[in-house]
Amino acid sequence: MPLYLARLKSDAYPHPLAPHEILLTADTVVVSEGAVLGKPRDRDDAAAMLRRLSGATHTVVSGVTLRTAERSRSFGARTDVRFRPLAGEEIAYYLDTFRPYDKAGSYGIQEWIGYAAIERIEGSFYNVMGLPVQKLYVELNEFLG
Repeated sequence: MPLYLARLKSDAYPHPLAPHEILLTADTVVVSEGAVLGKPRDRDDAAAMLRRLSGATHTVVSGVTLRTAERSRSFGARTDVRFRPLAGEEIAYYLDTFRPYDKAGSYGIQEWIGYAAIERIEGSFYNVMGLPVQKLYVELNEFLG
């Protein structure tokens, strides 16, 4: 799904690209027990997502599209993240303090919850932030190569 959405965003870009320009589009989702968790609708939705992630492992999936005037390339990345069990007070504190309503899965790994609740990560830290930077570097070099 994130690959599809990254391509859609690229296709929807309304301006023609100049020969020296590169357009980068991306999308990220959190997958927990087969359910896709995007950005929460409101505080209650965010709290429900964090309760779902509490004490469990989930997967963060990103899709990226690179496009020039002549060609495009898309790729994806996957990271597994394990949360320790979270108390209701911790979820409330995080939501009240950081207001992660613009983030897939209702959390930002770079925020308090990242260092207070994440037990393990397998894959790219930056992918969980929304852009797999190391993989982007490799893919961009190949794309421009």
